[in-house]
Amino acid sequence: MTQALLERPVISPIFVPKRVFIEPAALEYALGQRLRDQFQSEGIPVTVTGSHNRVAGIPGKNPQEAFLESKRTLVVGVRRGMEFQTCKPSAHYQLPLVTSCPGKCEYCYLLTNLGKKPYVRVYVNIEEILSRAKEYIHQHLPRETIFEGAATSDPIPVERYTGALKQTIEFFGSQEHARFRFVTKFVDVDSLLNAKHNGHTRFRFSLNADYVIKQFEHSTPNMYERVRAAEKVAQAGYPLGFLVAPIVLYEGWQQGYLELFEELNRVLDPMSRQDLTFEFITHRFTQRAKGNIKNIFPQSQLDMKEETRQFKYGQFGYGKYVYPKESMAEVKEFINSMVGRYFPSAKVEYLV
Repeated sequence: MTQALLERPVISPIFVPKRVFIEPAALEYALGQRLRDQFQSEGIPVTVTGSHNRVAGIPGKNPQEAFLESKRTLVVGVRRGMEFQTCKPSAHYQLPLVTSCPGKCEYCYLLTNLGKKPYVRVYVNIEEILSRAKEYIHQHLPRETIFEGAATSDPIPVERYTGALKQTIEFFGSQEHARFRFVTKFVDVDSLLNAKHNGHTRFRFSLNADYVIKQFEHSTPNMYERVRAAEKVAQAGYPLGFLVAPIVLYEGWQQGYLELFEELNRVLDPMSRQDLTFEFITHRFTQRAKGNIKNIFPQSQLDMKEETRQFKYGQFGYGKYVYPKESMAEVKEFINSMVGRYFPSAKVEYLV
């Protein structure tokens, strides 16, 4: 790897909403009032909306405009439903702190799950959400209960406004029989480095080959920034993990993922590798996802040719297109060799 690549400038995107909507009920909470006052003082329009589930007023004359404007919209609400969704196989439950993400990744499954305007949504009743989590923990005693904080979101971009993630990390730091995990593509992690986590939160970073990030993960930090942020997190004592997804078999993909492992090996010191996990997911798509992606990113270069894929039914009953067995065997051999060479003591949780 060249020195020029190693020293590329840091240009981390920071989420600043263009508009904010807030539920009346959210103003009954101190956090809701603080967010309203903060955004108004910064000259960001704040509009009261009847429900955080149905927001009118996000512009967009076509699917592309609607998508881009929604990614610049923040909605502040109260989480009312307190039945947590399951989150198998990685955790027992989803922990609903945030919904959606300001990143504009072309392959993101949320394109099919959050409608045509996937605005970013935060909740102000954090204490109530954590209180409900405590009930789930007690129900499962003496077993350990694991919660996932990024099943339908990336919680880091809004943390500078809410502080909810640090509050959650410290809550789980005090729980003997519970653990917390989340994943992020973003690098604004400094406010979390001094959190009293007690090793109960696994801080995971979503990584990919530099080509994939540049080509498909718009408005996110580059691979090198994410690796440097991961080392900061590990130095703060967090158990560290990496989600490499989706693995895309573009021309020269082996070299791209080799450079990713080389960068990890260069940056992570021995302490950071003591409790390290990897998760690997190859690219797959559904017909519905393909249609939505083509609507929003009509010029996308993402490979979604059905004729080069294998059709497979997923665990939720719908069909998806995955790489054929021969390609999967090549991926598994390559990835396992990379882990074995650079991180032999790491745990690979899955490679699918």
